[in-house]
Amino acid sequence: MTWTDWEIEGVEFVNCSCDCGCPCQFNSLPTHGNCRAHTFVHVDRGRYGDVSLDGLDWGIMAMWPGPIHLGNGTFRVVVDERADARQRAALEAIGQGRDTEPGTLVWQVFSTTVTNLLPTLYTRIDLSIEVDERTAEVRIAGLGQSTAAPIRNRKTGATQRARVTLPAGFEFTDAESAAGHAKVAGDIPLDFSYTHAHLARVHWSTHGVVR
Repeated sequence: MTWTDWEIEGVEFVNCSCDCGCPCQFNSLPTHGNCRAHTFVHVDRGRYGDVSLDGLDWGIMAMWPGPIHLGNGTFRVVVDERADARQRAALEAIGQGRDTEPGTLVWQVFSTTVTNLLPTLYTRIDLSIEVDERTAEVRIAGLGQSTAAPIRNRKTGATQRARVTLPAGFEFTDAESAAGHAKVAGDIPLDFSYTHAHLARVHWSTHGVVR
């Protein structure tokens, strides 16, 4: 198979419907039996073939009626309105798991679980991610917003740091855990309060996670 060679370095912000500490990372079932989630990514440096992706933002929104691995998911890619036609096509391809070696990256793996692929949305994305501070915010024009903040001790209110390291993971190697809040409308509605979030520096390519 011939793929367009691509590579992205940047940061990501994920928020899902499970309790803090995503069960997926431990081969456990979702907290509420199903999964709803978003991921948004800022590209520090990136290319898709000869198309530069530097400085762009993009993301996905998804939902599954049960555990992700059982499939029947609904999925949508969201792309920064600042992207030109070639950049839009490139980010859509990456987000939908195309041009990626099977089994090596989260987007390609997710694509095998999706039966309802919604049209890509091109809109304004205002995204800020501070991995070390465990804070993030994304505003998606016309849909809503999501934020992340440090997990806090329920008794003292003190911030609590938790990290996950996945030496062979297909999304990241190291991630900072956080607590997320989301209110997003549309075909994939998200309504979260103090649920799992994580922030990570990512380096992805046609052949998966770069380490």
